[in-house]
Amino acid sequence: MCAIVKLVVQVRLLPTPEQAAALEATLRTVNRAANEVSRVAFARKIHAGRDLRRVTYGQVRAAFGLGSQPAQHTIKKVADAYTALRANLRNGTYGPANSPRRLKAESQPISFRPLAAQPFDDRCLSWDHDARTISIWTSSGRAKNVAFTGSAAQLAQLRKHRRGESDLLSRDGMWFLLATIEIPEAPLREPDGFLGVDLGIANIATTCPATTPSTTPIGAATPAAGTEPATGAGPSPARYSGAKLNAVRHRHRELRRRLQAKATKSAKRLLKKRRRKEARFAADTNHVIAKRIVTEAQRTGHGIALEDLQGIRDRVRLRKPQRVTLHSWSFHQLGGFITYKARRAGVAVIHVDPAYTSRQCSACGHTDRRNRPSQSTFSCTSCGFAEHADVNAARNIATRGVADWAVSHAADDAA
Repeated sequence: MCAIVKLVVQVRLLPTPEQAAALEATLRTVNRAANEVSRVAFARKIHAGRDLRRVTYGQVRAAFGLGSQPAQHTIKKVADAYTALRANLRNGTYGPANSPRRLKAESQPISFRPLAAQPFDDRCLSWDHDARTISIWTSSGRAKNVAFTGSAAQLAQLRKHRRGESDLLSRDGMWFLLATIEIPEAPLREPDGFLGVDLGIANIATTCPATTPSTTPIGAATPAAGTEPATGAGPSPARYSGAKLNAVRHRHRELRRRLQAKATKSAKRLLKKRRRKEARFAADTNHVIAKRIVTEAQRTGHGIALEDLQGIRDRVRLRKPQRVTLHSWSFHQLGGFITYKARRAGVAVIHVDPAYTSRQCSACGHTDRRNRPSQSTFSCTSCGFAEHADVNAARNIATRGVADWAVSHAADDAA
């Protein structure tokens, strides 16, 4: 059975003013209903979807005039929100027991914004791909011939691979549908070695294969990001510098700080207008880096070894300026982009233990804190090997990827 990759395609709706008003009224109605269901769930401590539906279904339909399917989806949205809340509490996302943030999350029902997204299935939403229009249920009746648009590639994927529900979303006065598509994975190729990826702050990503360091002259400069080696050559170390990115992020932070300090109506309006600009910038940068890394691995027949960064924010100790950068950049997003792009290309991906990759010598294996005298310098105190610190770490990650892949496949063969 062929494995699939689930992705989300965002298409923009182009409703008329009357259609937009109907869509807005619909979201406000279903979210008022969701807030009422949430209050019942909190008061009676009923969080399972089936039990919550039995208690609130009739009330939701009668009080808010929702159809059968919209009522079902509204109740399910509330149940899913409480499931996510319980998971976050277990994982410590809201802090330790008795912390103010955790107590606040536990002491009140979940609330939904008036224009929070709402799921629609094929009984409430139908697509006409030839006319590029949709027909969608609203609280005032069926809205027909609502135009939509998107890139040609996305619309082709949507037409061929759309599955399941789509979420109606309002953002900054614009309307979108987030549709799930399921694309078959490319056949997984047996990797000829691994390309290690070290994620960081000074360099957003550094890649290096698991070759012996002797093949690279000590102190040799690594090529710029995106530089293609000669055809047929193996992957060379590459660094994706964070200098420009960090400058842009610093400018965004300073602008936010000044606007927040002003606290005028115009400042708040500007803050609202710019609030997603850095998120879009980060996502675009991560997409570009991920595509280049996967393309290089595919070209050379390598797999990709990534650090398992689960809980990195709790593990690392950094100075305050570095903490701001660490917490503001989406390393998890970059890893996710690399993973799904690799799956679509048939490139193997493995996650390895990142412990001491920055202090371990990739030539002799000696691990010592003194091996890294500065952020960018690695100099082994045992064998004297010297290399850029991020390249050395990426090579260690690649080596661990080779070892972990061999162990996992040996276990599969034995089974």
